[in-house]
Amino acid sequence: MNEPQPPQASGSEPRASADTVPAERGSREAVLERTAFERLMFATLDEQRRARRWRSVIRLAWLAFFVFLVWTLVYRGAPSTDVTTPHTAVVELKGEIASEADASAENVVAAMRSAFEDQGAKAVVLLINSPGGSPVQAGIINDEIRRLRAKHDKPVYAVVEESCASAAYYIAAAADRIFVDKASIVGSIGVLMDGFGFTGLMDKLGVERRLMTAGENKGFLDPFSPQTERHREYAQSMLNQIHRQFIDAVKAGRGKRLKETPELFSGLFWTGQQAVELGLADQLGNLDFVAREIVKAEELVDYTRRENVAERLAKRFGAAVGEGAVRAARSVPSLR
Repeated sequence: MNEPQPPQASGSEPRASADTVPAERGSREAVLERTAFERLMFATLDEQRRARRWRSVIRLAWLAFFVFLVWTLVYRGAPSTDVTTPHTAVVELKGEIASEADASAENVVAAMRSAFEDQGAKAVVLLINSPGGSPVQAGIINDEIRRLRAKHDKPVYAVVEESCASAAYYIAAAADRIFVDKASIVGSIGVLMDGFGFTGLMDKLGVERRLMTAGENKGFLDPFSPQTERHREYAQSMLNQIHRQFIDAVKAGRGKRLKETPELFSGLFWTGQQAVELGLADQLGNLDFVAREIVKAEELVDYTRRENVAERLAKRFGAAVGEGAVRAARSVPSLR
């Protein structure tokens, strides 16, 4: 006898059979895999597009950098004032005076030429704050000051800030007048050649120096070889000659204003107030005072050649490893 079956609720879905469940599950997995694959492909394409855009941006940035580099290397900076406007031309001379420094003969002379050639410049003022440097660079600038002054018939004044010593005073001596602050450091008319000798240390360490030269004096001033009396006398004669050139330049520039004493050319330095008393300087005064009271043209125009960003980058990229150590080991005459 058959038992009655419970009635099926109206509207209910039929139950899936056991063999249809895996098929549906496989279909869903395939759809998910396809969707994931499509998303991965689109993401890869987007990443490639972004990479191409970044490469284009980087290339454009490098192009802009090189254009800026070329432009700044060519453009040295012109005075902002109209050349016909009466003004006082200023050329700064700061820091060490050396061939690779800001205060090199190349930079200072180029700035002075621009200042002298400007019709609006009523006078040229050298604004000095330097402890000295190379006698060669100082001599070039000194000669050029005298040549340009005679050619253009314009006065040249030196205004000292903190210091004007050695090679810096060599340059200032070519000016028509020198103005200082009462506390400035002025003078040091002398020459020195410095270096190191390591022979004693090498003996203690048991290090043998093996120097081979062609020419008996080729090892002159070698810090690892003993200094002979002959070489010392030869170096001293060179220093004396350069010192004589320095003294002659000071006397030619200052003339009868100098009050010569036994210590005037001994390498000593003095305060600005003492320098005025000795005739090494003319009077106390700063840049504004000279422009206002002496030149009678208060407007200042700076002609100084300054190293720009591009030049600094170029020097950094081209700097040799160990340059500082090499410079320290060198022994060349310098006015300091």
